[in-house]
Amino acid sequence: MIGWLSFGGPAGQIALMHRELVEKRRWISDERFLHALNYCMLLPGPEAQQLAIYIGWLMHRTLGGIVAGSLFVLPGMLVMLGLSTLYALYQRVPAVTAVFFGLKAAVLAVVVEAVLRIGRRALKNRTMVTIAGLAFVAIFFFKVPFPIVVAGAAAIGIAGRYMAPTRFPSPASGTALATSDYLIDRRIARGQLTHILPSTRRAAIVLFVCLILWFAPIALVLAIAGRDSVFAQEGLFFSQAALLTFGGAYAVLAYIAQRAVETFGWVRPGEMIDGLALAETTPGPLIMVVQYVAFLAAFRNPGGLSPMTAAVLGSLLTTWVTFLPCFLWIFLGAPYIETLRNNRTLHAALSTITAAIVGVVLNLSVWFALHTLFRRTEPYDAGPLHVEMPDLSTLDLAALLLACTALIATLRFRLGLGWILLGASVAGGFIAAHRA
Repeated sequence: MIGWLSFGGPAGQIALMHRELVEKRRWISDERFLHALNYCMLLPGPEAQQLAIYIGWLMHRTLGGIVAGSLFVLPGMLVMLGLSTLYALYQRVPAVTAVFFGLKAAVLAVVVEAVLRIGRRALKNRTMVTIAGLAFVAIFFFKVPFPIVVAGAAAIGIAGRYMAPTRFPSPASGTALATSDYLIDRRIARGQLTHILPSTRRAAIVLFVCLILWFAPIALVLAIAGRDSVFAQEGLFFSQAALLTFGGAYAVLAYIAQRAVETFGWVRPGEMIDGLALAETTPGPLIMVVQYVAFLAAFRNPGGLSPMTAAVLGSLLTTWVTFLPCFLWIFLGAPYIETLRNNRTLHAALSTITAAIVGVVLNLSVWFALHTLFRRTEPYDAGPLHVEMPDLSTLDLAALLLACTALIATLRFRLGLGWILLGASVAGGFIAAHRA
């Protein structure tokens, strides 16, 4: 379900997961959810999918992680495949705006609620509130790279653990977890989830299997089609890009766009913008735009295949090498992260990172709001200050009204997420039809 409804980029996806898994189903506590999210934020690749893999692994071992991670991206992959096909054949997909206009406004309300909810639980004192505020200012106003924000937060947490220990939370006690009404925490405290314990043998097997699965398709393409084929170029380039996406897709999209347009000539600049628009209005991680790029590249350079067959194969290969590394990072590192959860120094560092991530999610929320409520934004640069400012004359009053209505329904009346999204999509469809 989350895979089909995960609009709004990382902020929207994390918001939906927190609402469903922590608030509604009570599978995992806030503390463990945020602990897992901290780790995922440090990894290359889409953090929301990695969080889904992590939680699935906690509940049902490796198979649970595979199922959770695969189903998280499958809906977006199918939607993007269909839209890429329409775009390659007809160069326009006007129905997308009508279908997803209302959903984006509703998800904006969910994102705002998530920032408030996660902030209440993660920002336990003024020190943490200050750290969250500094992280937001650093990223939103000064475009400080995400790894530097995280490293700075971790350093503050480690120093604060010794200089002001009362301001930095301690790990939850085993007794508290054993009596918790959250499923995963209770089962771990009772010793029922032994697979979370680290094992050198298991780590070696995970590393070997994942590397084989990752690079075997690329080796096969190199052997059959040659290094100069579009498939080999896509497999190698997007494998490299998968290692650079620290901080989510936003951090690497400029690099991918530049290489795809200028180096390889796979798409034109306007087509790259269209692809980003499609990725922003469809479910799943924003990095799914790489599937669109690969589809068009193979469609135009099919080799000995038909254009459509080549396009589908290229897009599937690119999706594989982009998302498979996420399983490697989680299956390899999660057991060690779980073991270190009760380390006081590490816990202080991760708690501080959690506070910084509240600021990061707030930044993503503001970015999403700007692109949902305004039809155009413009960069504003003044010295070290780099801000994306909205063109106030392009404010979409209908989107603002839908977002406010959804927010009131969520916060005031506690209406179910399904009803909110259904109502927003129907309203958005009427508005889009009226505009047409």
